[in-house]
Amino acid sequence: MSEDGTTGRLRLYMSMSLDGFIAGPDDGPGRGLGVDGEPLHAWLGGGGVDPGSHRPAGAGANTRVFDEMMSSRAVITGRRTFDYAGAWGGDHHDGVPVLVLTRSQPDEPSAGPVRYVTDVAQCVALAKEAAAGADVMMHGASAAQAVLAAGLLDEVEIHLVPVLLGRGRRLFDGLPPGHVRLELLRSLQGQGALHLRYRVLSGA
Repeated sequence: MSEDGTTGRLRLYMSMSLDGFIAGPDDGPGRGLGVDGEPLHAWLGGGGVDPGSHRPAGAGANTRVFDEMMSSRAVITGRRTFDYAGAWGGDHHDGVPVLVLTRSQPDEPSAGPVRYVTDVAQCVALAKEAAAGADVMMHGASAAQAVLAAGLLDEVEIHLVPVLLGRGRRLFDGLPPGHVRLELLRSLQGQGALHLRYRVLSGA
């Protein structure tokens, strides 16, 4: 459930440097944060492949935000993020459905909780249906840009990390011309990250 008591929000969660990068250069399979991008996830626990193993220690803002992420009941991710993360070992968290937004259907069939979808609106509809009134978590820059451009992204949560990467992959590089208006819903200062949640007021 969202901060304002509403349910079924599609919320993008991304760690980002102060200069707008979500990964260093040369990101790839097994190196999703690219070269020198590790500071972006320093606010998380050590963990492994399973996202749940990255829960921060203690009871501060970082842990609160992480637990909110893990309370989502469906995930939308871009194909690039999905592949680079090694498909999270086959289970993002708690066996929730994972909708992979992709430009073309892969040769391999969907398996387990994973489903590949090429249409943006269909992907969002399927995720919200699967979440059954709970929030949907979203990962990935290209997928987020597509959903935002379609006017289907409800909220954005940025984990703003006090570092300047200088190069790499930016979160919002691919948006079409136009303005997207956001409303700040909350700001939580955690250890090594400022968690900023915005409501999307208008599409691109």
